[in-house]
Amino acid sequence: MIRKIVQIDEEKCNGCGLCVPACAEGAIKIVNGKAVLAADNLCDGLGACLGDCPQDAIRIIEREADEFDETAVDEHLKGAGRELAQHAPPPPQPHGHHAGGCPGSRAMVFAPAHPADEQPAGGTIASRLRQWPVQLHLVPTTAPYFQDADLLIAADCVAFAHGDFHREFLEGKALVIGCPKLDDNNAYLQKLTELFRVSSIRSITALRMEVPCCCGIVMAARQALAASGKDIPFREVTIGIQGDVKG
Repeated sequence: MIRKIVQIDEEKCNGCGLCVPACAEGAIKIVNGKAVLAADNLCDGLGACLGDCPQDAIRIIEREADEFDETAVDEHLKGAGRELAQHAPPPPQPHGHHAGGCPGSRAMVFAPAHPADEQPAGGTIASRLRQWPVQLHLVPTTAPYFQDADLLIAADCVAFAHGDFHREFLEGKALVIGCPKLDDNNAYLQKLTELFRVSSIRSITALRMEVPCCCGIVMAARQALAASGKDIPFREVTIGIQGDVKG
């Protein structure tokens, strides 16, 4: 079958090994000083390892590959003395710091610049964002900011349309964003399913624009929740193209 899968550039790879623990499925190993894909059926193609390569040697491509096999992953991890659902999440990084890898997609947890109830008089409005990254393709499903979190899944146009996005919706939540029109919604479905399955999400708010194509991100979230087998409170909110809350 043709599907998305990890490709590792041997010339760029320096064998640092940062991608190995970043892959929850154990699909990457070091052979002769280079990172290699252990087997096609162990790679889910979601790219959680991308942000952990300081050489930018890993990318997602589409090619003929064996279907991702979660049973094979489970057996592979057990053989290595590991469990998929028991992977320890990466430690939170201090604000403005990262532990190697690409700084643009390294998982970080930080406090807002100002407490939620203290806005600087006549100054910049404080951000409510508490994590990085936020793009759904880039977030690692085992990131610490998803544990016991209220999750906000937002179409990426929402923050530009709704002027009070940070205070009204983002406050106190973990965030993932995406565009169901321009991106692969099936990849979103797979990523969200894994996120719901391995993380202790307390509630989900799905925030979409009123345009018809934007319903895809809500649909992916609902289908992922059903596929995960979890029972998590779910709320859908629609934002008008002029920023008003439709309900």
